[in-house]
Amino acid sequence: MVSGRKRKFNEQTALQAAMEVFWAKGFVGASLADLTTSMNINKPSMYSAFGNKESLFIKATQHYIENNMKAHLGALYAPNIPLKTRLKNYMMSIVGMQCSTEQPKGCYLVLCQSEVAGGDIPTEAAKLLIDIEAAPKALLTELFSTDEEAISLGLNENSAGNALSLYTALKGTASMARSKVPPTELEFVIDTMLTGVFSTGKNHAAPTPKLP
Repeated sequence: MVSGRKRKFNEQTALQAAMEVFWAKGFVGASLADLTTSMNINKPSMYSAFGNKESLFIKATQHYIENNMKAHLGALYAPNIPLKTRLKNYMMSIVGMQCSTEQPKGCYLVLCQSEVAGGDIPTEAAKLLIDIEAAPKALLTELFSTDEEAISLGLNENSAGNALSLYTALKGTASMARSKVPPTELEFVIDTMLTGVFSTGKNHAAPTPKLP
């Protein structure tokens, strides 16, 4: 029995290349020619290994999560480090990735999630992006709700709002990074947002004015 011809390309290398095309151009802007050229394969090979464009996008998105996002999470749970410092380290780790010259600037997810509202992304890919967008907000909400220091500061009382504030800041830095704003300037944005969030805690509440 004659076996099928073996693929002459590394699927992970090709997937990384596809991810970077989607990262730079989004789902809508990435043409099949862009993808196959970057992946250094022809269309039949792409369809055989990864399926259609939507299927390739889903695999590339999962590849991005595994290889570009999970590494930042360790900073949130580092032992013996104050909560504010942990949050800053986590956020600046993401900002560093957003500003890196080793791949497209900005955030793959922020760019592609912005396309969902226009209805131009197929159903399964859109659902994946929507589910992924909920994950960091849920993660930060849980942190503010359960972290002992957060509770002692009263930050658990508005855990969802605090999480949304930080997540919104990171979506903003992604856009600014794509516009080539340097990380040193974006650090000021992160510091300002964290100062605002921590100022809402019960230990930083404004003093009650004295009656005359």
